[in-house]
Amino acid sequence: MNVKELLKECQKRRCAVLATNFYNFETLTAVMRAAQRTQAPVLLQLTRSSIDYMGLKQAVAMGRQAIADYGVQGWIHLDHGSSVELAERCLDAGFDSVMIDASESSFDENVATTRRVVELARPYGANVEAELGYVAKLGQQQGGGFTTASDAARFVELTGVDALAVAIGSAHGFYKEEPHLDIDRLREIHEATDAALVLHGSSGIPHSQVREAIANGIVKVNLATEIKDNFMRALKGVLLESNEIDLRKVFPKAVEPVVELLCEKYRMVGSAEK
Repeated sequence: MNVKELLKECQKRRCAVLATNFYNFETLTAVMRAAQRTQAPVLLQLTRSSIDYMGLKQAVAMGRQAIADYGVQGWIHLDHGSSVELAERCLDAGFDSVMIDASESSFDENVATTRRVVELARPYGANVEAELGYVAKLGQQQGGGFTTASDAARFVELTGVDALAVAIGSAHGFYKEEPHLDIDRLREIHEATDAALVLHGSSGIPHSQVREAIANGIVKVNLATEIKDNFMRALKGVLLESNEIDLRKVFPKAVEPVVELLCEKYRMVGSAEK
């Protein structure tokens, strides 16, 4: 099964795949332990900053080896690809899926850029995700710029993209107040296009709202901020209580809280079998 088939299967089952970012060996380990424990498929995500930090080949090798070692279904996805060139590098490196994010450009520029990546990905059989509308990134003002059903339908038709991240009230990073997803708008988008719909910025959204979004068309739920936050909170707590200098003894103690978080999230999206 490839990522395109996975997302189509999620559409049929009215569930979603949890797409999890990893940043180092420990966060990758947490993702894999949770996936193995719940028997959930994993969609490992890498951003440009994580690729720059770990190295493209090394990050992909870590992900592939972890998928094999833990014996779960898994794929590797480029999250928020900032350029056609980066998407092409990732396709060459063996990514199963890539996202091109030209959402801050005009509609026509977003279409043109996304179409180029779709064409590049065809020989690889890779899934392509794009973003339409305003999903606030870290440091940006939240709110406004929601995706419309008509724009979504036209964008998918013009680009041939497989998956579409939509703006329905979520944001990346921490929320200043409880978010409220526009489920009616999501339902309209889902009725207007058969593209796989993606929810970015799920960290901090109540589980009930995420489940409602899945029931109305979301098939991929991105999770990043809570993974970093839980790991760092746990690590700081360990460091405050220990004078140990061997990071090989310290870092593993911060992994289990992230595993517990992820087990809850896998169950939330409906992909866990245990």
